[in-house]
Amino acid sequence: MTVKDRIVATLTRELRPEALEVLDESHQHAGHMGSRPSGESHFRVRVTAEAFAGRSRVDRHRAINALLADELRPDGIHALAIEAWAPGEAGR
Repeated sequence: MTVKDRIVATLTRELRPEALEVLDESHQHAGHMGSRPSGESHFRVRVTAEAFAGRSRVDRHRAINALLADELRPDGIHALAIEAWAPGEAGR
């Protein structure tokens, strides 16, 4: 199972999102700090879930970081960009 697959599985199981997009952006960071020849080092998550209703942007990011803690270990993902919304919010 790829890192992307594990991210999708975890966020789907824990958040039951209305929408979820996980992008592996590692190719955009080739040669930069934290990049690896094998890729799977830089990701972007776009997620819409009821779990984020009434929560601040910081709280939403903290929640996702906590859910993905196993992937964010020192030898795991180097960078994770997060775009998290509650249903009905602009920006999705």
